[in-house]
Amino acid sequence: MPITTTIKDKIAEIVFDVPPVNAFNSETWMSLPDMVTEASRNPDVNCVLIRAEGKGFCGGVDIKEMQAHPERITLLNRGNYLTFKAIRDAEVPVISAVHKFVIGGGIGICGASDSIFAADDAYFSLPEVDRGAMGGASHLSRMLPLHKVRAAFFTGGTVSAEEAYRLGAVEKVVPRDQLEKEAREFCAIIASKSRKALVIAKEALNGLEERDVDRGYRWEQGFTLEMYMHEDSQKSRDEFIETGKAAKF
Repeated sequence: MPITTTIKDKIAEIVFDVPPVNAFNSETWMSLPDMVTEASRNPDVNCVLIRAEGKGFCGGVDIKEMQAHPERITLLNRGNYLTFKAIRDAEVPVISAVHKFVIGGGIGICGASDSIFAADDAYFSLPEVDRGAMGGASHLSRMLPLHKVRAAFFTGGTVSAEEAYRLGAVEKVVPRDQLEKEAREFCAIIASKSRKALVIAKEALNGLEERDVDRGYRWEQGFTLEMYMHEDSQKSRDEFIETGKAAKF
């Protein structure tokens, strides 16, 4: 299976392996919420670790699907929303361990997580403006300061793991070949705690947040749909599929 879950030593490990770039179609996004929720509700699980095999952590959504089937945007939107909400609402802490590219929906996964470990080759990006879409800023705003989020969003630029660490988004930056080991060791510390205490702590911490990230993302998705209905959106996706670059306007 392209996405697998294994449980060992009170840690549920969800691994992405969807070649070539871990970019998920609407069906895959719709399958993720139940996987996360089921893992976190397992009484033998005290921590969930999300990581990936392959070229990078997550390439976001499958742009080719959206180019060929723009009518699936509402299904994709719902899959994104439910995935990120499932991670944030998970009964136990969720840790993301990322390498290389963390793009679009990958930002949502990280932004909804409780902590992030990053390989030294990792970078975070929201190229939505260049892909004829919107969304992701609500979750990136859980990671980075307001003006950094806006600069990254408007330019479609990247934020390196080191910069994200400097700004407090990443718990630790490690060599690529040490990422799994370091992330598992961190998860093992969490997993050694009382499950009841972790469940209560997660609920309490979520309730302490000043803003509702899920509601914010739903707000963004309204603009995503509006953008998809504009001719510039299709032009952006066509250019990306044909050349891999941003369209000129």
